[in-house]
Amino acid sequence: MTTASGQVSVASSGLRHPLDPDPARATKARAVFALGLLGMLTGLFIGGVVPATVALQLARQARREAYASGGFLTGGVWLRRGERLAWAGLVLVAVSVVVLVVIGVVRLAGAPWGHDYPANMD
Repeated sequence: MTTASGQVSVASSGLRHPLDPDPARATKARAVFALGLLGMLTGLFIGGVVPATVALQLARQARREAYASGGFLTGGVWLRRGERLAWAGLVLVAVSVVVLVVIGVVRLAGAPWGHDYPANMD
């Protein structure tokens, strides 16, 4: 980005303003990763849906805050990893629900309907 022809670009000048804050890792990035990991580990037990959805909501907030900070909040790698783990946890929850529904339908189909009368009754 240059301001006028012949001037030094703002992006290439390595100087910072003295009042600019130091880059810091976003604390929500670590929380997103931990919740995403927990969501993936408990995804098969259906309980992973709660930490996974919380991780995805926190990731949205953390991305908004990082964008508003102008690059002084870091931790984008942890956010991406946490989001991937959270989505994997939600996929595991969906697979578990589908498997449980199929098992339920198969068992219901094999069960007799109505009252089962003895063989000597007409």
